[in-house]
Amino acid sequence: MFKTLVNAFKIKDIRNRILYTLLALVIVRLGSQIPVPGTNRDYFANWFAQQTGDAFNFFDAFTGGSFSSMSIFALGITPYIMASIVIQMLTLSIPALEEMSREEDGHQKLSEITRYATIGLAVLEGIGMAVGFGRDGLLQQYDAINIISVTVALTAGAAFVMWLGEQITQKGIGNGSSIILLFNITARIPSDIAGLFNQFVVTASNLGRAILASVIIIGVIVITIVLTIMLNDAVRKIPVHYNGRSNQSRISATGNTNSIPLKVNTSGVMPVIFASSLMEFPVVIASLFGKTPQTGFWSDVFKVLQTSYWFNKEKPIYTIGVLIYIVLVIFFAYFYTAITFNPVIISDNLKKHGGFIPGVRPGKSTTEYLNNILRYIIFIGAIGLFIVVAIPIVCNGAFGARVTFAGTSLIIIVSVVIEAIHQVETMMVERNYKGFLNS
Repeated sequence: MFKTLVNAFKIKDIRNRILYTLLALVIVRLGSQIPVPGTNRDYFANWFAQQTGDAFNFFDAFTGGSFSSMSIFALGITPYIMASIVIQMLTLSIPALEEMSREEDGHQKLSEITRYATIGLAVLEGIGMAVGFGRDGLLQQYDAINIISVTVALTAGAAFVMWLGEQITQKGIGNGSSIILLFNITARIPSDIAGLFNQFVVTASNLGRAILASVIIIGVIVITIVLTIMLNDAVRKIPVHYNGRSNQSRISATGNTNSIPLKVNTSGVMPVIFASSLMEFPVVIASLFGKTPQTGFWSDVFKVLQTSYWFNKEKPIYTIGVLIYIVLVIFFAYFYTAITFNPVIISDNLKKHGGFIPGVRPGKSTTEYLNNILRYIIFIGAIGLFIVVAIPIVCNGAFGARVTFAGTSLIIIVSVVIEAIHQVETMMVERNYKGFLNS
């Protein structure tokens, strides 16, 4: 990785792209320090500190702390990501959008639709925050003018972050929205690690306990990162043969010359995000309307839905939420793969190029074969996702080690970093190839 970056800086175009990306990220952090006008930041910081669940911690981690500090970037890149996911799903289910995606300028039209959807979501979220928190003290003066000004400020911030992400995609390195999300998540890691060491090392009764706590903290972080990398890189390769073609002219549906690589974690981090969002949704809505139950049956239900209450030795009953979480992760793993990966298209492309899987007849049999393989590798990938996410959750419940860089965040970090490195390597290969042709 370090060698790749050193070599990349030797090429002017790539160096400019990296510097442009860094400059854009600096702007993101600067914007995170600008407060929303008309708000009482002290109220919101105190309110956020009193939250015992993870309903808003997950969102705050994605905004790099901008949400808890109520800055103009409090919504971050999340409205754009949510809009992109929704449009992607609708494209696969609505024939008109699917046909548009196949047209020459269809992607540009879909991008425009995604931008409008982002603004719409940002407006709704801004109104919800201004009204929901405003009546309890977020606004210095709770009236229509302040509600509108806060909504406009949050929407403008989300729109600017969206625009900045698109600029990074065009002029920088990697996918802009993913890079911003990565940067926001990593911005919280140093303070989280410092908090862990203060909680378990500094306050240890003796040197031995301090050393043991340090080893456990570092070990858990390293194990989680290693498992994340293994899960991200795990691939099941399906061998492909071609009739009457040389090795140099073989073209498979995925661009591989002799195999179809099916990622074990085909859906990435999306199942975890969907499952977490769905479980936290009732808690978020109740918090916005000030209806969060403190005692009774519904209070216990809400605690079952929040990961911060799982694996608690004093209240083990709340851990039944893990079973709900596993079912949701597995369901969304199959669901998201079904709408983003189509074995029929791969089967047809193989058939067009004279390719076939050894022992499997082209056409329908190939589609059924790929579907059968997907069924079990998706399950393996979903269980792997849960294990990576569960490690920090167990540490949180058993030892009270609350951090924002949970398994979900680490999966995002590893995936985005690997993607960015691959893009840099691809650019370097293209520059070297062009240089060779010119010489």
